[in-house]
Amino acid sequence: MTPSFQTLDWLIIAGYIGVLIAIGIYFQRRDAANTKDYFLAGGQVPSWLAAISTIATMQSAATFLGAPDYGFRGDFTYLGTNIGTILAALFVGLVLIPRFYKAKANTVYELLNIRFGKGAMQAAGAMFLVGRVLAEGSRIYLAAIAVSMMTFGDVSMHGIIVSAFAIIFVSFIISFFGGLTSVMWTDLVLFFIYIGAAIGSFIYLLVLIPADYGAIIEGLRNTPEGINKLKLVDFSVDFSKPFSLLAILTGMFLLSTASFGLDQDISQRLLASKDAKTGAKSLYTAAILTLPIVCLFIAIGQLLYVFYSRADLMQGATSIAPSGSFKGQNVTVFMYFILTQIPVGLKALATIGVLSAAISTVNSGLNSMSSVLIQDFYLPWREKRKPAKPHHYVDAGRIGMAIVGLFLFAMAVFSYVWQSSSDIPLLQFVLGVMTFAYAGLLGVYFTAIFTNRGSTTSVIAALLVGFLSIFMMQPAIASALNYPQFWQTLAFPWQLCIGTMVSFAVCMIGDDAKGKDAVSA
Repeated sequence: MTPSFQTLDWLIIAGYIGVLIAIGIYFQRRDAANTKDYFLAGGQVPSWLAAISTIATMQSAATFLGAPDYGFRGDFTYLGTNIGTILAALFVGLVLIPRFYKAKANTVYELLNIRFGKGAMQAAGAMFLVGRVLAEGSRIYLAAIAVSMMTFGDVSMHGIIVSAFAIIFVSFIISFFGGLTSVMWTDLVLFFIYIGAAIGSFIYLLVLIPADYGAIIEGLRNTPEGINKLKLVDFSVDFSKPFSLLAILTGMFLLSTASFGLDQDISQRLLASKDAKTGAKSLYTAAILTLPIVCLFIAIGQLLYVFYSRADLMQGATSIAPSGSFKGQNVTVFMYFILTQIPVGLKALATIGVLSAAISTVNSGLNSMSSVLIQDFYLPWREKRKPAKPHHYVDAGRIGMAIVGLFLFAMAVFSYVWQSSSDIPLLQFVLGVMTFAYAGLLGVYFTAIFTNRGSTTSVIAALLVGFLSIFMMQPAIASALNYPQFWQTLAFPWQLCIGTMVSFAVCMIGDDAKGKDAVSA
């Protein structure tokens, strides 16, 4: 396969990148005076902007490319994960956000400083940084697949290296000058671009498929393979399935709770609101609006299945299906369609949708990771030795973003080796990577909020044990150590449940009187 971009396509993409960089430079004129301005946008973000920015951060390239891939391969059961998302949003909004505002925290990990001490805060912050490098790097890798296909016509190590660097560089420019304010307003633009690209692609697919809507629906409900691709809920008790209802109400609920409330990447937006009520409102809005967005992307995958696999519905005019680049997996089916089927001009707009999903996530990660690096580590260290003016920490935050960018680049390249040597579909790969840090953080925060147990030592031990628990349950490790078949096929939501319980038990071993009432609502 070779890319078929024409001059008009490249001009549109170049103009798009130019506009994004211009937005970032514009915010240089509104230089942040202190870290609250730079990392929390002055604490005056309206709920509607925080909600859209949260959605843009949540809906990364994993959604833009991964959800259509899931719809192409399977059914609508991934949509059911939004049940866990909404329940988690309620939990975070009612339980966690009020505590963060009461503690006047700039990062969610400052709560642990009150409860256990600075050592616990920094340990949690370090775990966030490690986990975010893993998760964000894998998302960049997913977007780099699209850019590599667009630029080089394949997915190779060279293509991933060049593409990942380009994505990180553009995101860095956007975030560098204006901090979170720049990121959130850019997210607003990117949100409408990638949603518009998705809607346009969905409509274009409907135009290409000659069958009427009724025939398409019936064809998806009764496939030649005997599968109902419209199935919405999986009631089975199968621990190898990541999106069964039981897995959604347990592991996926925990995953969303950690993502919303314990991951600075998203919680940063909630802390940037004027009060806890406004922050919670933006989170509820984001969780609800995510439902139709995910549905749209899965539906695109379903139509791609019809387009490539159902000659009966295409009146014998199906196109050659993508062969895939990773052991026959059709991991790039939507990008393949964009490159080979969408006409000039529209092809560039659809590709911009992929880039928008990627950049909105990366610039958020750069800012949030730098926030933790500076607020929880550098600032306490510097103030103890030689206090500095507020703007010094803004400059330090910009340097922090450059450091973070290098680690994200390395992880994106490593993800190519990791995922291409496994049989894990991309969507499950990206979500599974997030559990490494989340297991320990969930165990620690549940201890801090719901019990009077725990200490700095047990917090550190719980974070490490949580990470190691997830690592030891990875399919490659389970297979190499000849675990029973149950453990070798255990889906990532169940891995997160087990890792969280182990981490919680370890954290409960500690007993420290410090701050036992400090985090009560």
